[in-house]
Amino acid sequence: MAKAPSRTSEPPIPNRERPAEPQPFQATKEQLLDFYKQMLLIRRFEEKAGQLYGLGLIGGFCHLYIGQEAVAVGLQSALDGDKDSVITGYRDHGHMLAYGIDPKVIMAELTGRAAGISKGKGGSMHMFSTEHKFYGGHGIVGAQVSLGTGLAFGHKYSNDGGVCLAYFGDGAANQGQVYESFNMAELWKLPIIFVIENNQYAMGTAVNRASSEDQLYRRGESFRIPGIQVDGMDVLACRGAAEEALAWVRAGKGPVILEMKTYRYRGHSMSDPAKYRSREEVQGVRDKSDPIDHVKRLLEEQGVTEADLKGLEQDIRKTVNEAADFAEQTPEPDVAELYTEVLVERY
Repeated sequence: MAKAPSRTSEPPIPNRERPAEPQPFQATKEQLLDFYKQMLLIRRFEEKAGQLYGLGLIGGFCHLYIGQEAVAVGLQSALDGDKDSVITGYRDHGHMLAYGIDPKVIMAELTGRAAGISKGKGGSMHMFSTEHKFYGGHGIVGAQVSLGTGLAFGHKYSNDGGVCLAYFGDGAANQGQVYESFNMAELWKLPIIFVIENNQYAMGTAVNRASSEDQLYRRGESFRIPGIQVDGMDVLACRGAAEEALAWVRAGKGPVILEMKTYRYRGHSMSDPAKYRSREEVQGVRDKSDPIDHVKRLLEEQGVTEADLKGLEQDIRKTVNEAADFAEQTPEPDVAELYTEVLVERY
């Protein structure tokens, strides 16, 4: 009788520890109002950026964040601005606004002006602020995941208590460098939260047509990285998930993946007519799941009147219009700036 082959594979680990199931954040009325203002600022800023692009005042590529506002606002409201770092791809204006960066210097960067946050050299896709620990704005799909892993290594090496929030999209989730980063982050128990902003369509292909495993929060399983799927259209769900993920990472348990199920209302970029989906589909999401309307209803339940919200809307429109005027009127960079900050001066 033939001898049964010996078992060489390791048996699955039962009941592996994982973060607790996140609960929606219990926001006060003041916190809800702050979330509402931040999301509305992003929405109106992005609408204005779209207008300026149409007028030819913004060149190159321009990727708008309309529809996804709850993700950046919910997650980044839980961060420690003095210690934690953020890195993202090229759909980056909303993340900068959620970090409290002046809309004027962001809009000036979009129009390529010297007063822009990257001196007009980065444009829409490559914004940067070391002061705010915001490390871009990256045009190479998925590249920011490896760089974010490096930022997390820096936090751990210097023992500064910081956590890196590294955003990427459902399209970038199939990149090889993402999995190399997962492997190293878990091996070294790095303080990083990998945030997959799953807006369903990557550049223009539905996620279930491009990904054999379209439940993206499971992508870390083979690296023993726990994942959580989150309603990315609900700012309170986003904030609750951020708090749970931060508690896990700050406890030294290594990385965690948050898959934020969200939706972009516009095309991949301003040059994308988005013919791969129907207008009815987009309108259906707007009607049922809009993140700003959701918070507006919660505020109305707490006694905030339509007149109060109208006043907020007017203030935000004024802020955005002032940013656009500033971005149109401030000077372009001096020609000599072409030769500065190209190479590292000191080693």
